[in-house]
Amino acid sequence: MLLQLKRLKGTPYSIAAGFACGVAISFTPFIGFHLILAAVTAWIIRGNVVSSAIGTLIGNPWTFPFIWIAVLSTGNFLLGDIVTAGQVNFIRIFESASKALITLNFSHFGRDVWPIFFPMLVGCIPYYIISWLVSYKLIKITMDKIAKKRAKRIAQKGEKQ
Repeated sequence: MLLQLKRLKGTPYSIAAGFACGVAISFTPFIGFHLILAAVTAWIIRGNVVSSAIGTLIGNPWTFPFIWIAVLSTGNFLLGDIVTAGQVNFIRIFESASKALITLNFSHFGRDVWPIFFPMLVGCIPYYIISWLVSYKLIKITMDKIAKKRAKRIAQKGEKQ
């Protein structure tokens, strides 16, 4: 990922901010819309849209189960609910959400999806903020170092000519 970010054109701020948007959006329960939401949030804060897409790779089939459990547990804690992540059948939730969207019958959504979606939406807020700040800082520091090395290399080439 770092090599891809290194090759992008843009300021260290725009690349880091875009990447941070992608990472943060990966913690939201808007599965299937992460790329769009990351691009929109990156565009709003003048971040690099391509780096936001790279940042969404943090959310992947290996990390999503851990993210969903953490976000749901945090949401339940913040809301005072007692539903545990172990009691949730995420496959059934996705099937119900898909069926609701395809048939435009949102009774499934209200009955099966909303009781899990809402705590996940609340629970993602702290993860969104923390992941954005941490990933922005790490990538910004890295991109600043890369920019300095690049500028030094260009200056040395200019001196040799």
